[in-house]
Amino acid sequence: MKQIARMLIATMAVTSLLAGCASGVKHSEMAASIPTVKAGEGRIYFLRSASMFGAAIQPDIRLNNEVVGESKPGGFFFVDRPAGKYVASAATETEKTLSFVLDAGETKYVRSSPSLGLLAGRVVLELETPDKAKEELPSLSYTGTPIKTAAK
Repeated sequence: MKQIARMLIATMAVTSLLAGCASGVKHSEMAASIPTVKAGEGRIYFLRSASMFGAAIQPDIRLNNEVVGESKPGGFFFVDRPAGKYVASAATETEKTLSFVLDAGETKYVRSSPSLGLLAGRVVLELETPDKAKEELPSLSYTGTPIKTAAK
C-alpha cells in the first residue's frame, strides 16, 4: 500500500511540474507570422529553457516596471519598443535586473534562468547571444499575447 501511495505522490509531483511548462505554438511553427519591427523600434525576445530545474518558479517579467510576460520553462515571448534604455526585471524573494540599450531595428535576446535562493528560488536575467538564442527558439513555445495580423 505504501508503494502505491509513493507512486501516486510521485506521479502527481511530475504532473504538476509538467503543467508549469509552456504550452502553445512552437516558434518554428509561427516564425513566418511574426510581424516585422516598425521603424524606430527594436524587438526584445524573452526566453527560458525547458529545464525542469526551478519549473515552479515563474515570476512576471517587467520591462521598465511594466509587466510584459512571465518566465515559463520552455517558453518565449517578445515585445517591440522604441529605441532607448531599458531595465528588465524578475522578482521572487529578491529582484534581479538587467539594464541594456535597444537601438532602432535591433533585436535583443533576454534569457531568464532559475537559480537557488535563500528561502525560495529566483530568476536571473542575462543577455543571450543572437546565435545561441536563434538555435534554441525553434523548440520553445510562445507564451505572449496573441499576435495581431493585418486583416485580409
